[in-house]
Amino acid sequence: MIKPLLVKTSKYFIALSFFVALFSEASAQTEADAIMIPKNYLCTGVMYGHSSWDHYWEGTFKRDNGNIGTLTTQMYSLMANYGVSNKLNVLVSLPYITTHASAGTLEGQKGIQDLMASVKYMPVEAQVGKGVISLYAIGSVSVPLSNYVADFLPLSIGVHSTNIMGRAMADYQLSNFFVTGSAQYVRRSNITIDRNSYYTTEMHYTDEVKMPNVAVYNFRTGYRSESWIAEAVVDNNTTLGGFDIRKNDMPFPSNKMNFTSAGVNFKYTFSKPAGLELTAGGDYVLHGRNVGQTTTIHGGIYYLFSVKKEKKDKK
Repeated sequence: MIKPLLVKTSKYFIALSFFVALFSEASAQTEADAIMIPKNYLCTGVMYGHSSWDHYWEGTFKRDNGNIGTLTTQMYSLMANYGVSNKLNVLVSLPYITTHASAGTLEGQKGIQDLMASVKYMPVEAQVGKGVISLYAIGSVSVPLSNYVADFLPLSIGVHSTNIMGRAMADYQLSNFFVTGSAQYVRRSNITIDRNSYYTTEMHYTDEVKMPNVAVYNFRTGYRSESWIAEAVVDNNTTLGGFDIRKNDMPFPSNKMNFTSAGVNFKYTFSKPAGLELTAGGDYVLHGRNVGQTTTIHGGIYYLFSVKKEKKDKK
């Protein structure tokens, strides 16, 4: 095996859906990093995330809003990742979200959001020069698990669509330094809202909302060893359709929601007790369209262990 497949879990890819950071992927190891766990190992853990903003982009116009003040979102997530083989991992995460506005009369929301499951496959791992290149194919699906209200942005905990996602990823590691890039396509289902008509750029006499699909790009680089991971991460979300928020209007689930964020992530794996990991990090939205300029911090604790007892060697 060219690259050791030890317990190296990495950063959280935290997805932002409109104003609130909705943490749709929140786990110690995610489908957006180039980390695999070994066959018959299970990684489980919990994560906490906190995000807030007091300015947002209404289309391309940056502004604040006295009826919202500072919007705060908190996320509590359970995760699990199982190594079917050294080249195939299955990941599951489930977040509980709360939102709160510091001003105005809008009431914050809370509840279980969307169950997300991913299959992560590494078909290629080869020596190139003095380093190792790895190629990955990832398929994911997310499904709402509660009847939360989507048409209440920016305080909604999600947009209530069922999503099917495909990602291609490449990673190159030279000694302990690495660079990873990936691109993802997110196909979103239509949703229904609690009104029989609504206006976007034209009048719609229906309760069904056509949701635009999304392209996601991720780049990360840094230091990676069996004990430490320290990385810088840049994410870009581009909505393939949608429209801008009208002046002084509330946002709508099918708005165009674009952003670019930058952040850092850290992970430490203990030698004793073996399998225990702590993670921390944060990111900041540098530029956006119809999203909040969000600052996010997050941390988690995870434990990785073998689900099969090793057989003792016969004499």
